Amino acid sequence: METIYRSDAPARQELDVLAGATVLEFGTNWCGHCMASQAPLAQALAAASETPLQHFKIEDGPGRPLGRSYRVKLWPTLIFLQDGKELARLVRPLQAEPIAEALAQMVR
Repeated sequence: METIYRSDAPARQELDVLAGATVLEFGTNWCGHCMASQAPLAQALAAASETPLQHFKIEDGPGRPLGRSYRVKLWPTLIFLQDGKELARLVRPLQAEPIAEALAQMVR
């Protein structure tokens, strides 16, 4: 699991053709809602550790085109992709169960 929101995000074109399961997490390192979601996210990702997936923790904000291309409005927003296609989206999750359910959709 990534622990720091990074400003060096991949381009949208790269993500659209990315093979396999991917979790995009949009937020910022100083966001209280983002901090509150870290424990349930870690719990859900640990439970799904047998599933090969990539996790990108992407710093978002004004002037950040990747978040706008996914229409991110609130932080954190988790977007679950399978082979570049969006399967699920969660905004401000505070429990591991919805995250685990979204992760399970990627392995079906």
